[in-house]
Amino acid sequence: MAAASAAVAETATFPIDLAKTRLQLHNESLTGRPTNAFRVAYDLVRSEGLLSLYRGLSPSLLRHLFYTPLRIVSYELLRPSSDSLASRAFAGGASGVLAQVVASPADLVKVRMQADGRRYSSAPDALMKIVRSEGLGGLWRGVVPNAQRAFLVNMGELTCYDYSKRRILNGGLCEDNLYAHTLASVASGLCSTMMSCPADVVKTRMMNQGVERVYRGSLDCLVRTVRAEGFGALWKGFFPTWARLGPWQFVFWVSYEQLRHAAGMSSF
Repeated sequence: MAAASAAVAETATFPIDLAKTRLQLHNESLTGRPTNAFRVAYDLVRSEGLLSLYRGLSPSLLRHLFYTPLRIVSYELLRPSSDSLASRAFAGGASGVLAQVVASPADLVKVRMQADGRRYSSAPDALMKIVRSEGLGGLWRGVVPNAQRAFLVNMGELTCYDYSKRRILNGGLCEDNLYAHTLASVASGLCSTMMSCPADVVKTRMMNQGVERVYRGSLDCLVRTVRAEGFGALWKGFFPTWARLGPWQFVFWVSYEQLRHAAGMSSF
């Protein structure tokens, strides 16, 4: 149910994710030209066609077959019975790290295809070319910043959704229905974006490296990005990230809660 809900949410919001990835890879210090998400999307459609907005969708869906079920089920197993926010935050972060390490190869393929779709004809083609040129370990390139981001994203996303919904229900604002799920998903999307954007920028730049490495590690990437582009560069792509995470959270959580209800299970 988690995988199916994630596939619906991913398909609905994928073009925004593509624009975000291209924007994060844009280095103003090298090009000398600032840009934004709308210009990135426009230039992409003009040069590569409308379908280019869905380039990299297949590995993204493959990633969610592993990533989302693992993090959702792990969180439900790890979260404490008490209302301790700190314990729930740790459970969310740990679940995200576990799921991301497993799903990292599919995430790498997705980023490479989004960054330069002309290099690869399909997800299997990208997978084979990466292994051929960088070795099997190359599939886990950027796994450390990826796991760091996953910790922050899931600490913000899962914990915030869970905690917000419980506060809404316990406060008597509404019943456990679509309205409650919508309010909690909005809070979850904003919280996870604020916490994860810097790690997301570092992760994207690290994973886009080929054999010739530009950065020695995630810390080096962080320092060099700030030094060259300013502190605000760590939140580069914030709007498209939030614009994607907001609808993604809404579609996912509403779909997932409805599927649980249809299966006779309790609410998340």
